[in-house]
Amino acid sequence: MENISVNNKENVIISVEPGSIADEIGIEPGDVLVSINGKEVLDVFDYRYLINDEYLEIILKDGNGEPYEAEIEKDYDEDLGIVFESGLMDNARSCSNKCIFCFIDQLPKGMRKTLYFKDDDTRLSFLQGNYVTLTNMKDKDIERIIYYHLSPINISVHTTDPELRKMMLHNNKAGNIMERMRKLADSGIELHLQVVLCKGINDGKQLDKTIEDITTLFPHARSMSVVPVGLTKYREGLFKQEPFTKEDACAVIDQIEGWQRKNLERFGTRIVYAADEFYLKAEREIPEPECYEDFQQFENGVGMISYFRGEFYDILPGLEYGGGKKTVSLATGYAAYDLMKLVSDELMKKFPEIDIRLYRIKNNFFGEMITVSGLLTGKDIIEQLKGRELGEYLILPDSLLRNGETVLLDDVYVEDIERELGINIKISLNSAKSLVDKILED
Repeated sequence: MENISVNNKENVIISVEPGSIADEIGIEPGDVLVSINGKEVLDVFDYRYLINDEYLEIILKDGNGEPYEAEIEKDYDEDLGIVFESGLMDNARSCSNKCIFCFIDQLPKGMRKTLYFKDDDTRLSFLQGNYVTLTNMKDKDIERIIYYHLSPINISVHTTDPELRKMMLHNNKAGNIMERMRKLADSGIELHLQVVLCKGINDGKQLDKTIEDITTLFPHARSMSVVPVGLTKYREGLFKQEPFTKEDACAVIDQIEGWQRKNLERFGTRIVYAADEFYLKAEREIPEPECYEDFQQFENGVGMISYFRGEFYDILPGLEYGGGKKTVSLATGYAAYDLMKLVSDELMKKFPEIDIRLYRIKNNFFGEMITVSGLLTGKDIIEQLKGRELGEYLILPDSLLRNGETVLLDDVYVEDIERELGINIKISLNSAKSLVDKILED
């Protein structure tokens, strides 16, 4: 058996899927994966690439540290059924930038420690959809993406002007963004991009330049979102920034929609999209779903309202309710309030026996300029709903919870809110069907 050194972060197996290949050959939780076909497994990219073969020779260590070998014959793309201690199979890379718009720098002290970790790990772009700046990547890392053809990749661009990007990210390595994106595009890697727009900094002519540069990477540059900088009330000592006004938001929308028309004519696709927040700030009608094409920037808050509204009207005619009279309540942020009011009004019109109490929660914790529901805190919800008529139960969106848990940003749990308000809480997923189901269910 060959000797292969293991990286400092061992690939510890925490579970094995029942009936899987790993289960059948006797791999157990606590074992450590060392190598596959003679190649050391450094992280999840190595693992995913190396298991795509019909014959595998793998070296592992058991719970006592004793090495053993397994030979596996399987279908080319068949999974082994192994779940690792770390999703990356390595430690996440922290961010080396000091961005002038960083939201983490605007968090108050005393929140849970995990919220203060700034990741800028390209691997999380593929695994979780995170946006990365590419500034902490060496040339060999770029080559690795190309070699493994890790596509698509989500990139935080912000601007394509080298000097301006260096300033915005406070990183002298940030200026080669176009060179790196072009290398990825020329190698067939699909790019999805993001611009955090800062008033008077990377907007106006700078935004025009960024969009124009991005279009030169088509068809590999598939989409780009433009989102307004989020400004909390905790900005002491940080780069001075001004919020977008209604007039500013109108100008941004006009600029982006102009590019959309131009890109549709040239490429048959819009490529660039304005975040829903701009339309809300501008008090403009949200575009119809077809204007967002395949909603590739959905997780960036682009087209969420349009998609939700379209889904709701699709399911509305077929809805049925067989229960009696009841009162339920919804809590939402300012940004989604009008959408939630539309849903509530339409449902009460169709089912008069249901009384929906809609409550708009002001974000006192982060400041009133933060309006999205996902950044609401338990403290604000409790303080603003205390003593209100909530009915039989309260519905909250799952966007304000940590994945797989019942805790909000300020470490207040759903169970704490239930106790303080004396009400049962139901959690709605980010879809019209889920919300309607929660409202109509017994």
